[in-house]
Amino acid sequence: MVKKKKIEVYALGRHISISADKARRIIDQIRGRSYEETLMILELMPYRACYPIFKLVYSAAANASYNMDSNESDLVISKAEVNEGTTAKKLKPRARGRSYAIKRTTCHITIVVKDISLDDEYRQIDSLKKPRWEKKYTNMVYHDVYSSGGVWDKK
Repeated sequence: MVKKKKIEVYALGRHISISADKARRIIDQIRGRSYEETLMILELMPYRACYPIFKLVYSAAANASYNMDSNESDLVISKAEVNEGTTAKKLKPRARGRSYAIKRTTCHITIVVKDISLDDEYRQIDSLKKPRWEKKYTNMVYHDVYSSGGVWDKK
């Protein structure tokens, strides 16, 4: 029986004190990118959720280098997801004896990193694969809107 080498590792951050929607805004930007590119993006983005996500990406890379002896230049963020966590509910006193509910939302963030140097399937497909822009239409047809009568002429 041949044992397959593990090519993915993950880091899980639970009960991070930020809403899931605000974290998803950043996670959508880094999904599928390389490790170095992800760190640069997270350092330059101006959002508060970038720091805990930065720590998770760094932790996932550390897990990959420790568990699989992989190089950081070969790592790609293969999967990144945000789930809603628990919500802490508090009451704030307001005027005339009323109370106002405050909800502190949390989220769980999972970052999965893949080592592309260990992935044989990725290596075979990558050698045969054309770039994205070559798969689309190669013949470009330009239509002149003004001469073809597409725009109404003012008289």
